[in-house]
Amino acid sequence: MTELSTAPSLVAPWRLFPAEVVRLHRLSPSFLRVTFTGDDLDTFADPGYDQRIKLVFPLAAHGFRHLPTGPDWYPHWRSLPTELRNPFRTYTTRAVRREVREVDVDIVLHPDGGPYGAHGPAARWAVTAAPGDQLMIMGPDHGYLGDHGGREFQPALADRTLLLAGDETAVPAIAAIVERLPVDSRGEVLLEVPEPADVLDLPAPPLLAVTWLPRAGAAHGSLLVPAVRAAAERLLPADRPTQIDGPDDAADDELWEVPVGLSGGGHYAWLAGESAVIRALRRHLVAERGLDRESVAFMGYWRLGRADDAA
Repeated sequence: MTELSTAPSLVAPWRLFPAEVVRLHRLSPSFLRVTFTGDDLDTFADPGYDQRIKLVFPLAAHGFRHLPTGPDWYPHWRSLPTELRNPFRTYTTRAVRREVREVDVDIVLHPDGGPYGAHGPAARWAVTAAPGDQLMIMGPDHGYLGDHGGREFQPALADRTLLLAGDETAVPAIAAIVERLPVDSRGEVLLEVPEPADVLDLPAPPLLAVTWLPRAGAAHGSLLVPAVRAAAERLLPADRPTQIDGPDDAADDELWEVPVGLSGGGHYAWLAGESAVIRALRRHLVAERGLDRESVAFMGYWRLGRADDAA
């Protein structure tokens, strides 16, 4: 009789995947869908929802010659001289087609100097991207059987009344979440984007209302904040007791908290975008409207006036 092995899996949850651009599709003035292919993308995992990945860009003079590999690549990357560090940025997987070795990523373009500026490495790469261009994707490995991490939306809470809200940097993640929701999901989705032409086709369950909020030159958050306040009035009971929110002295770039469904309640809010805007929305929902803080996921994806130096 053959004994089953109890040795731990040698497959790491995440690894670097060599990839190249195979197709480009300009979804709107602010959104570019990039389809990548690669010899081993048939082992790229697809946990779905708001699964984070990292795109690692080549250096003009060195390509990927100095990019560390292996599970401890990040500390080795940090130890390199600045000029030898490949820049990388965090994105959301939009689609994974392992059978044809393809991964889709929607990239937000920022010609107005918005999130991360118009001249960062991701923006420079995106505006000149062409089929055949190569980069690395740090992503989840299908061969790992445990929880890969990097996904903040909690599917176990999808049966609650939902409030999903964010700016253009959160649109790919929210779209990926909405596409996976059960058909009986209910609530509201609020998406602030730069201009009317950025309103995308986003099929949603019939009881989940999707509202697009084109800024058309207005300030970041100027439409999202009042829209979330109005949605909270509609979705949350008026007699909810207010709560004392936790300390609010962390830096904006540390604004990241995700509930794991430990509390009860019939509501679940997922908020992502510019840090100061998300902080204000969370404060309103928790401290002013009385929503249990364990029912609010909030992520500061970027900070106005500050470039994202690494991730």
